[in-house]
Amino acid sequence: MRAMQTPEELRDYKPDFEPHHWTDEDRRYLSPFVTNVDGLVSVISHNLPPEITGALCSRASRATGSLTEVLLKEYIKPILEGEDKELAAELNRTIEFLERGGFRKILNNQRAQSFYARWLSQYGDDSIAQLTGTHVVLWGISQLAMKFLEDRRIGLEPLEKSTRYVNFSNKVNGNYLYYTPKPDLEKLNLLQDYRATLDHLFDTYAALLPKLLEWLKVTFDDKESVLEKKAFDTLRGLLPMATLGQVAFRGNAQAFEYAINRMAGSNLGEFRWLAASLKQELDKEIYSLLLRLEDEKTKHYQEYLSRRHDKIREFIGEKQWEKDAPAAKPGVQEVLLAEYTPDAEENIIAGILFPEFHGSWAEALAHVKNLDEAGRREVIKRYLPGREQRWYKVGRAFENAYLRFEITMDIGAYRDVQRHRMMTQDRQRFSTHHGYAVPAELTGAGLETPYREAMDKAAELFRRLEGADPDLAQYVVPLGYHIRFYQWQNFRQFFWEAELRTISQGHPDYRTVEQKKYLLVKEKFPLLAEFMLVDMNDYAIARRGTEDKIVEKEKKILERLQNKAGS
Repeated sequence: MRAMQTPEELRDYKPDFEPHHWTDEDRRYLSPFVTNVDGLVSVISHNLPPEITGALCSRASRATGSLTEVLLKEYIKPILEGEDKELAAELNRTIEFLERGGFRKILNNQRAQSFYARWLSQYGDDSIAQLTGTHVVLWGISQLAMKFLEDRRIGLEPLEKSTRYVNFSNKVNGNYLYYTPKPDLEKLNLLQDYRATLDHLFDTYAALLPKLLEWLKVTFDDKESVLEKKAFDTLRGLLPMATLGQVAFRGNAQAFEYAINRMAGSNLGEFRWLAASLKQELDKEIYSLLLRLEDEKTKHYQEYLSRRHDKIREFIGEKQWEKDAPAAKPGVQEVLLAEYTPDAEENIIAGILFPEFHGSWAEALAHVKNLDEAGRREVIKRYLPGREQRWYKVGRAFENAYLRFEITMDIGAYRDVQRHRMMTQDRQRFSTHHGYAVPAELTGAGLETPYREAMDKAAELFRRLEGADPDLAQYVVPLGYHIRFYQWQNFRQFFWEAELRTISQGHPDYRTVEQKKYLLVKEKFPLLAEFMLVDMNDYAIARRGTEDKIVEKEKKILERLQNKAGS
């Protein structure tokens, strides 16, 4: 039995997107640093210094092109075309060395590979797979695939292409940037309707963009560059989950193996193609750490991971629970405190006291119960002395009590909330069931009607697709529709998320969610909320520091780095 299909076998599900047109010279300079110069999935080689790899991947959120282009244009070409001819010659000598095998050939890489083959593949010592990893760049995958990968909370660290700050109205090779699951749509005889509906969403986005920008210029006294980003942000609700984007991951081998196993047995062809492509590229960099993916027993594991959700969905269908399930109020943002630790305050303060004396947990808790409110406040105050900034993290004691929030909000803003991985959160499928809200800016600019027409047309196609394949139907859902999910987090995680996501730079939609969460907790636990640094103000446009201050601070940091390098 074969454990996995190959990218070639799944080529009909490959995104129809060709981002690169390289010369032979380009390929020569890029090949030592990326495993798949022409492809959509590529591993960033260890031949690059960590600082360059990190800086390169950090550009994923706002780069208009691929990170491979950034590497060539900003890191390689400036050396080749610069005035320092000796440095350019040194680069060429380095490329020649890497073409011959580099350090892998010199340092006997087979010894390391045999170590992993024995202890990881044969004996299953997973801990050693956490010690080795790499960077992967995916350019041209759907938002649906991106969100699925980012749900792997531990061991993968993503940075994705922003939908808030990047213009998606441009076509590439005559097509808008969205994924088309062609084989599945042809079977359902819905390919033409799918393309017409998604083209209409992007056409509406492109048509409304200049009109909205003009209205923003009249309404707000800000730089055009700021207002342009505001226009992208406002209209991103039209972008469907099929929208192609870029995401960079740093991950360890164990996390990549699990992600591949999760996707390889998926009902969605794009996910299976992505799993096969990831395996193919990672094999070029960390082959010995992924040997288990080739075992026959892995196929059964992949089926186990993918089929359990199908089985639960069948059970719900048998009970007809979904038939009578109430939806959230259409287009209304909702935040509920569904569950919490009743003795949260006592547990947290006991957690503060416990490490500092030799009594038991029960004794620490008894001391807390004997404290009046002033005494409890004094303990917390001493535990957080001089805490003035949100990045002064509160201590581990705040992990001794939990909160469960049930949230319904628009998918676009949810993408930012999803990034908080050190908690338990899970969502329902992306759908149009919970409705959408029209951004106030579009109503003010008189652009509400075309926005609604495009959103409603997408909902019609979603309903037709959902009856045949609810997983496939997710591709057509625009980011402006709402999604319902829950967060199960301790108070330490709650402090971090609420304080971070209410700062002035944040998106208004997730800022209000975090503000509502804070108010719910403040009502139940006023003493704990008293120590939170939550911004309760409202900002029509995200505010950052002034450009002059940012540039001045950057100059000082660079001077410090240069002085350190010089010494």
